[in-house]
Amino acid sequence: KNGKTDINEALKEFKKFPFDDIGFAKIDTHRNLRKGFPEVIFCQGKKMKHIEGIYRRIDKTSIVMATRACKEVFDLIKKIRNDSVYFEEARIVFTGKKLKKAGPSIAVVSAGTADIPVAEEAAVTAELVGAKVDRIYDVGVAGVHRLFANKDKIMNANVVIVVAGMEGALASIVGGVVDRPVIAVPTSVGYGASFSGIAPLLTMLNSCAPGVSVVNIDNGFGAGYLAAMINKK
Repeated sequence: KNGKTDINEALKEFKKFPFDDIGFAKIDTHRNLRKGFPEVIFCQGKKMKHIEGIYRRIDKTSIVMATRACKEVFDLIKKIRNDSVYFEEARIVFTGKKLKKAGPSIAVVSAGTADIPVAEEAAVTAELVGAKVDRIYDVGVAGVHRLFANKDKIMNANVVIVVAGMEGALASIVGGVVDRPVIAVPTSVGYGASFSGIAPLLTMLNSCAPGVSVVNIDNGFGAGYLAAMINKK
């Protein structure tokens, strides 16, 4: 059959196709078709031979993102796919052609410079899947005038990601002044009573500012991915 309707029906069927079972892993071969985003490999805790096995089975033309990847992982992937690049601070390896940036911007706001690695994971993730990102770093509540000096960029963003450790109050402040979704990312940065991110996590979960959602501690990838999904709508 011919026609646009039939093509759409065929694509729906392709979305249901199974994974590639290679024993120790089950590779989602149609992630990009189904979700509109590339396959993502979480490297932390994985054996190098498993990362290598996954990469060797993924189609050579596929877009792939590897998160929580150290330099050793990048060196391994680069030997398999020469079109791989490494974002060291974000700890992300990206393989394939980057998606063209489109749509409104996402603002990634960090409380302090110690929060930048998590903020970069969020920013790079969003950029790699096609979003424009404005970085606004080191504007925490200890000097809140720094935040308001950047209010135009923050107010003009379609989604705002707020990354903060210590007590995590920055997300509530931002959530109280913007009319866009705020994604709060607690980090494990802080002294002992921050309990490796538990204190900012609870602060963000208890935010009285409407429109604030919260991802897990240090989960910059999750925040960047979610922001990019919202941005596509």
